Amino acid sequence: MATSPQNHPDALLVKPAKVAAWVEEVARLTQPARVHWCDGSDAENDALTQLMLSTGDLVKLKEESFPNCYLHRSNPTDVARVEHLTFVCTHNAEDAGPNNYWMDPPDGHRLMDGFFDGCMRGRTMYVVPYCMGPIDSPYSRCGIEITDSPYVVANMRVMTRMGRAALERIGREDSFVKGLHSIGELDPDRRYIMHFPEELTIKSYGSGYGGNALLGKKCHALRIASWQARDEGWLAEHMLIVGVESPQGEVHYLACAFPSACGKTNLAMLIPPEALPGWKIWTLGDDIAWLHPGPDGRLYAINPEAGYFGVVPGTNQKTNRHAHDMIRHDTIFTNVAVTADNEPWWEGLESGTPTIDWKGNPYDPAHGPAAHPNSRFTVSAKQNPCYGTMADAPGGVPISAIVFGGRRRELAPLVFQARDWGHGVLIGAAMASETTAAATGNVGVVRRDPMAMKPFCGYNFGDYWAHWLSFDRRLPKLPQVFHVNWFRRNAEGKFLWPGYGENLRVLRWIIDRCENRAGAAETPIGYLPRPQDLDMTGLDISPKAVEELLSVNTEAWRTEMHEIGEYLRSFAPRTPPRILDEHADVARRLDW
Repeated sequence: MATSPQNHPDALLVKPAKVAAWVEEVARLTQPARVHWCDGSDAENDALTQLMLSTGDLVKLKEESFPNCYLHRSNPTDVARVEHLTFVCTHNAEDAGPNNYWMDPPDGHRLMDGFFDGCMRGRTMYVVPYCMGPIDSPYSRCGIEITDSPYVVANMRVMTRMGRAALERIGREDSFVKGLHSIGELDPDRRYIMHFPEELTIKSYGSGYGGNALLGKKCHALRIASWQARDEGWLAEHMLIVGVESPQGEVHYLACAFPSACGKTNLAMLIPPEALPGWKIWTLGDDIAWLHPGPDGRLYAINPEAGYFGVVPGTNQKTNRHAHDMIRHDTIFTNVAVTADNEPWWEGLESGTPTIDWKGNPYDPAHGPAAHPNSRFTVSAKQNPCYGTMADAPGGVPISAIVFGGRRRELAPLVFQARDWGHGVLIGAAMASETTAAATGNVGVVRRDPMAMKPFCGYNFGDYWAHWLSFDRRLPKLPQVFHVNWFRRNAEGKFLWPGYGENLRVLRWIIDRCENRAGAAETPIGYLPRPQDLDMTGLDISPKAVEELLSVNTEAWRTEMHEIGEYLRSFAPRTPPRILDEHADVARRLDW
């Protein structure tokens, strides 16, 4: 095994003893040809880019229209997260809970180390120090990812604060999450993602796809961090963070949790409608929020990520203008198609014609979409036209409201507010979305996804809900809790609410409720706005549609509460009694 030459810049890095010892241990196991400690510099990134261009791991896109943009094509068997091969390894299976696949830690290590044995022969082993969150924030946490994929290194540089400063912080704190990754043979039968939360360790083998290979993202920032957060008294959540600024300059920050296909990215980058002049939206995060108790008794949030790893199909000027504009330079595209003049293309674009599909073959519509439905862009958050600079604030931002959401055709009203924190935790725990025909072939199948954390919570949901419930005993100024549903339909199956930028009207009511400036009607499920409480200025929507959007079908909600109760009790004996009491309270109100 060769290490980096002494005249290489990484020889100048101060390597903490604990990190160096672990790197040496991994090198003995994986037997790489060389070891490279990443410093995060432009020169290093340029060299990696040239390396990947020479090997075909990257393809240069048209410089004139997409400057500094590249395409990566992954193995056709390796295009998404593999939840059924993702394990949480705890000494007690109940600690992982029925919401996770479980393996005993010794068995997990034995399996993974068997894969890693000699797997990097002939390859470079990259040591990637990274910080999740602002480098100088007390709320941030650091990690080291060891990988044999230069594509992973390039993406981690965009998605995290990666390099020298992160390594220096690790040296000061003497604590870090260990992440070991290899693409292996890209064999689906030799592909696993293992989490050892009690050891703050991640092992991922056999995949180069972002969600499985960028270990700072879902693996660290949610599965491992949720365990850390429970132990340390904070929350690691699958939430966007958005700042809403009024024409008077008042800014409120909201943390919002949505399952997939529920408008999360569009809300994070909302463009205010022309009928509401003077309002501004600031994107602080589109995917993950870490929420910490602040010194003034409020909950403060940071975005642990520094970039976006977004789904690109459907992105255009109408659906998400900010996302469309920010990915036109300095972007890594994964599994999109290309046009004859070498521009990236995906379904949903309003111009261009694909000639080469995501696999690199001549495009034939008979063989499926040109871009993979899960094709991605990786881009710095600072390229977003509505990037909120408070995303870099070491102390985070105070959260006024927590907003849960889902896709429900008939049940959930446009928006409602929890009566108190305990009721809000129940609303989050009961979150559900209905599937679409495009996703499953069956419309309206209800899937529970508590706090949008079903694939990402690193421990038992029962314990997770108990942790959430504990905050009103520890913090005097907690955020108000709300639920939204942009997807309610009428009897003809048409959407009742226009969505997109018009969602600002709902956010405005939410903020006004937090400031005791807006009215509401009390219902069995919580507080709902009356029609006069929502600003409908310039909106073409009928009074009948508004009435339907704000209606509560008592009989349907009784059925819903019965199903919610069964779901909550499925986590017994870990289900907290208090959440069952909250559930019983709503059920009683529905029977009044």
